[in-house]
Amino acid sequence: MDPATRRRRTALFLFFLIPGLSMSSWVTRTPDVRDLLGASTAQMGLVLFGLSVGSMLGILCSGALVARFGTRPVMGVGTLLVVLALAVVGGGAVLSSSPVVAAGLLLFGAGMGGGEIAINVDGAEVERITGRTVLPTLHGFFSLGTVVGAALGILCTAVGFPVLWHLAAMAAVTLALLAHAIRAIPAGVGRTRGTKEHREADAEARQSRPALRKDRTLLLIGGIVLAMALAEGAANDWLPLLMVDGHGMDPALGSAVFAGFAAAMTIGRFTGGLFIDRFGRTAVVRASAISAALGLALVVFAGSPVLAGAAVLFWGLGASLGFPLALSAAGDSGPDPAARVSLVAMIGYVAFLVGPPGLGFLGDHYGLRYAMLAVLAFVAVAVFLAPAVGGTRRTAVTRPAAEQQPVRDR
Repeated sequence: MDPATRRRRTALFLFFLIPGLSMSSWVTRTPDVRDLLGASTAQMGLVLFGLSVGSMLGILCSGALVARFGTRPVMGVGTLLVVLALAVVGGGAVLSSSPVVAAGLLLFGAGMGGGEIAINVDGAEVERITGRTVLPTLHGFFSLGTVVGAALGILCTAVGFPVLWHLAAMAAVTLALLAHAIRAIPAGVGRTRGTKEHREADAEARQSRPALRKDRTLLLIGGIVLAMALAEGAANDWLPLLMVDGHGMDPALGSAVFAGFAAAMTIGRFTGGLFIDRFGRTAVVRASAISAALGLALVVFAGSPVLAGAAVLFWGLGASLGFPLALSAAGDSGPDPAARVSLVAMIGYVAFLVGPPGLGFLGDHYGLRYAMLAVLAFVAVAVFLAPAVGGTRRTAVTRPAAEQQPVRDR
């Protein structure tokens, strides 16, 4: 791997670490923010709706923005929005203003939703250039960021560190990481519009995009992403409460089980590349789905809280690789890889946004344990969809020199 590509890969690691740190910093201070706002549960739900709206806007706009400007500016602007959002949320909490906090979360969601799709597109490009598995490790840095950010957030909560200063400090760290990382990202990756050289490619892409929704392989990959993103999102939103209400654990132990899930996700993503290169994507996706399904089944049906808590590790390991592996496969599955990765990523992020509230509705009627049967059903289907990702190991792509040069404005 040449030095420029190595620096680029390291920069992408940082771009994935940033949203993990930022998101967990906000989540761990949610009770303090709620108390500062004096908000009821229903009012807090409206505040959190800003995050969902912003995420959806970012996801829907990201593909077009990458095609027009490339991944680098979309990543940069997305991260800047996260920096601004942390400051706005902290300020809104101090001012006891629910609308300001909601606006900050809208910015947060827009920055994360748009920026992460651009990072995935850039990561898929690095995989094609190097012939090495990169995306699972990238997502591993997101998981690592959530663990580190959560630990810092819990510490700040324990010592009573003010929310405003905590989030402001995280914004400053995020800005410094952005300034360091952005320089290593080449211009023009994923760009198919606005340059003379790419007008013909742009016309072809416009003609092919309607066909993407009819591409059977891409739709099957989208099904895998939907299932595995739902498995991850369900745990992120409901696992502590599932352990408390469904298995009678105290809140501290329920949070510890969630920490175990996050740790299993991190381990799976950092070590997954070794198994992918040895056994191929199909075998790893199938094994991941089986592991997640086993963990979910034990959590739903086990009568022992200890067994259910241990089963969460299988759930976390299984959920760790499906999403990044499916994105990698989407980039390899045909022409216009940026559009393919963007479409599949949008399916995954829709699952993150829509799935957990839907599970909450089911949980109100049937209990959270049995609501997880819906997730189990999707994950079980992913076992049979696994061949869509392809079973061979990656090989480095040798591109013409002209294609290796980044596209720049003229």
